[in-house]
Amino acid sequence: MILGLSSFTFGWSIGADGQKPVEPMTEVDLIQHTLDARLSCLQLGDNLAIHTFSPDRLEALRSALKKKSIRFEIGARKLTVEHLQRYLDLSVFFNSPLLRFVIDGDDYEPDSNTIVSIIKEFLPQLEKQNIILGIENHDRFKAKELASIMDRIDNKHVGICLDCVNSMGAGEGLEHVVNALAPYTVNLHIKDFKVERLSHKMGFMITGTPTGQGMTDVHFLMKELSRYNRCQSAIVEQWVPFDGNIETTAQTEKQWAKESIQYLKSLTYFKD
Repeated sequence: MILGLSSFTFGWSIGADGQKPVEPMTEVDLIQHTLDARLSCLQLGDNLAIHTFSPDRLEALRSALKKKSIRFEIGARKLTVEHLQRYLDLSVFFNSPLLRFVIDGDDYEPDSNTIVSIIKEFLPQLEKQNIILGIENHDRFKAKELASIMDRIDNKHVGICLDCVNSMGAGEGLEHVVNALAPYTVNLHIKDFKVERLSHKMGFMITGTPTGQGMTDVHFLMKELSRYNRCQSAIVEQWVPFDGNIETTAQTEKQWAKESIQYLKSLTYFKD
């Protein structure tokens, strides 16, 4: 499995929740971070949405990726017919083997029948261009519902982008989610977390940690995914708590990324 970085490895450095650093990280910076970490895979998510780039910016990105021999994966949000077509065209432009999609968008929450119908419409294009569509588990749908969607589509060019922690938003833990979705997983968002009881004892808080320092059982995760041999890449993501200052939070984010990559590279699951 290929290990890579993402625009969501550096969410605060790019800008989030109305906060932006003085010099926000760009796709050029992300390429350099990928090279500095001696990695060869980069995934751009919807926090650095490439459909908003100018033609010149798109061409410059494509040229830089090709020059550095970086595997490029595209990410998007809001699975409509129009937006999926837009991003499939971009995937062809960049020769991206994987297109990761979050289903929902602002004021857009399609039901499972609509999702299946939209994706089936694009199966001929996915097959012709040899692109794999990865649907991310992202809060609203439970793992069994996503598995059912995959079964109804039943095509090797469509699978799951498995995020280690997102399904907590649907009340589901890692072991349950992996057991349900590992057979369909084509892309992994690997992040770590901790759960702490609040001081008043009435509730818990879920926050991120550098990978290897929290509660994500990476060994269990990788063992289960290896049984099916469908997952192409593992992308490092992070939930760094905001400390009240965007610049210092962004610095913490960069340090966590180094620690996470160092830990993951010490394991035997990933190839260069």
